[in-house]
Amino acid sequence: MFIISRSTVLPRQIADLGREASAQGFNFVGRLIDEWQAGSNRFDKPGECLLVVTHNGTLIGIGGLNVDPYATDGFTARLRRLYVANAFRRRGIGEALVSELLQNASLHFRQVRLSTDTESAAAFYSRLGFSAVEDETATHVKAL
Repeated sequence: MFIISRSTVLPRQIADLGREASAQGFNFVGRLIDEWQAGSNRFDKPGECLLVVTHNGTLIGIGGLNVDPYATDGFTARLRRLYVANAFRRRGIGEALVSELLQNASLHFRQVRLSTDTESAAAFYSRLGFSAVEDETATHVKAL
């Protein structure tokens, strides 16, 4: 069983998750760590949140919601830094994490956008109701 919870601090095991993600060619967990340490993104603006997924006390996933920096309407969120440890994929954890992020987003925003550069992630987000878009700053959008 896994637990999804809101976090206001970086989990102590984030470096391990970052190393795994980096080894798979995903550098966005490392960017999350760097931005957090620099204070440039702490997921603490109104409507924002950082969610962590744990299994028996071990960090196995993470994902955040920011105000979309590329949208000027104030009603658009951006799904960011979503990662689930390889050993825990295909168990519904990513879907549950996105669902929780969307539920949080619905309290403050009208739509959620994201960018991905892999076909598997694009298919994942399409299955969750996101639509592909032709945009310089996003690949998918979902109205709330």
